[in-house]
Amino acid sequence: MKLNFTGFSDPGLIRSSNQDAFYIDPEGRFFIVADGMGGHAGGEQASRIATQEIQGFLVSHWDDSESTPKLLEKALWEANKAIVHDQQQHPERSDMGTTVVAVVFRSPDCPWCAHVGDSRLYRFRESQLQLVTEDHTWVARAIKIGEITEEEARNHPYRHILSRCLGREDLHKVDVQPLDVKIGDRLLLCSDGLTEELNNQNIAEHLGKSPILETASLSLIEAAKAQGGHDNITIVMVSLEENAPG
Repeated sequence: MKLNFTGFSDPGLIRSSNQDAFYIDPEGRFFIVADGMGGHAGGEQASRIATQEIQGFLVSHWDDSESTPKLLEKALWEANKAIVHDQQQHPERSDMGTTVVAVVFRSPDCPWCAHVGDSRLYRFRESQLQLVTEDHTWVARAIKIGEITEEEARNHPYRHILSRCLGREDLHKVDVQPLDVKIGDRLLLCSDGLTEELNNQNIAEHLGKSPILETASLSLIEAAKAQGGHDNITIVMVSLEENAPG
C-alpha cells in the first residue's frame, strides 16, 4: 500500500492570525492537526507545542517495542504536559490550549488515531463520508443523550464549549482507536474551521469532485471561506493507494 498526502492551512476571512497548526511526516508515518485557543499568542503557541511535541516523541520512540496505541497516547500526554509547563512559565498564556487529531501508520495495515477536542478525522470511501472521531464538546454530548438534534447543534450558543483539550492539568482521557481502512480510502483530518462552515454532505460533495488531494483540499477551503470563513481552516488529506507494479 502507498500513501499520498497533502496539507493546507488558511487563516479564513475574519481572524487576523492563524492559531491552527499541522504536521505531515515526510515519510508518511504520521499526520497531525491542532487548533489552538487562548488568544493570538496563546493559541498559536499551544498548537505549535502540540505538533512539535507529538512529532518529536513519535520520531524518538518509533522503533520502541511499545504498542502503537500506547505510543500514540503517550505522545499526546507529553504534548499536554509541555503546554501546561509553558503556561506555568508564562502566566499571560495560562488559558491557552489546543485540540488535536493525529493518525499513525506504524503498521500500514492497521493505522491508529488519537484525538482530544473537536478537530476531526473523516474517512471517505466509495463516495460515502464517515466521521471517525467523536467531538469532545458540550453539544456532542447533548446530541448523544437526545437533548438536541444535530441540526440544532450547528447554531447552538454552546457549540464551541470543549469538554476536553490539551493544556489542562485535569485532562483525564485521550481517545485512541484503530482505523478500518482499505485501498481507495481517503482520510481527512481537519480543524473546526472547516466543519463550522460545511456539513458532512457538503464535504462529501467536494471530496467526490476530484481524486486529486490538492484540488479537493483547496476546494474545501474555498467553500468554507465562501460560507463566511469565520475561523482558521486546516486540512490534511491522506489517500491509500496500491503500490505501483514492479
